[in-house]
Amino acid sequence: MKAPVRSRSIGTKVTEEEYARLEAQAAERKQSLSEWSREAMLSAAESGTGTPAEQTLLAEVLALRTILVNLFFQLSQGEPIAPEQMKSILERADAGKREKALAKLQPAKPEPEKMAAAAAGGVQ
Repeated sequence: MKAPVRSRSIGTKVTEEEYARLEAQAAERKQSLSEWSREAMLSAAESGTGTPAEQTLLAEVLALRTILVNLFFQLSQGEPIAPEQMKSILERADAGKREKALAKLQPAKPEPEKMAAAAAGGVQ
């Protein structure tokens, strides 16, 4: 299969230090700087879900929020928290935390009514 013809280019200026960092990243992956840059830009453009660090941090914050809400609720009812209950709360908080974080990092999709109003020049 023939590779697609790339006829467009993107240019940007970087400092010597930035260039060295980018070059090192490409070398680590045994790619040219152009190949690595293209892959990095396309990956960022397609994901729309934040960096891996942002995903991890949000997942942990959401899990912590789940734990705190559950603990505060149980304590507000005057109930002690048994070790098995604590284990269950932790397991529930960890279950699906990455998927929840990715869902929250997705770009918001405009509501159809607001899109129609904007297209008509109105405000809702």
